[in-house]
Amino acid sequence: MIYSTTETIPGKEIEEIVGIVTGNVVQAKHIGRDIMAGLKTIVGGEIRGYTEMLTEARDIAMQRLVADASNKGADAVVGIRFTTSAIMDGSCEIMVFGTAVKLQA
Repeated sequence: MIYSTTETIPGKEIEEIVGIVTGNVVQAKHIGRDIMAGLKTIVGGEIRGYTEMLTEARDIAMQRLVADASNKGADAVVGIRFTTSAIMDGSCEIMVFGTAVKLQA
């Protein structure tokens, strides 16, 4: 599966638009990360626990997007965008969406 933030795939011709596809995950923080984050706010710097958590969530959301596109018979997904939102205190949603397409052979 080819996927891209661009509207086209270089060297490929889009034959058909299959439709919008999405992938999302709601991720909650846990007490161990919160303790380390609290300490980091005192001294400053990257909060690696949260960075790792969000990277993992983004990867899961992408896997779900690709699965959605595959289930719809697409060859590629173009125009991929990410969005985040707070669901409740201590958790957030990462959503990825794009347009599933079929490419000329």
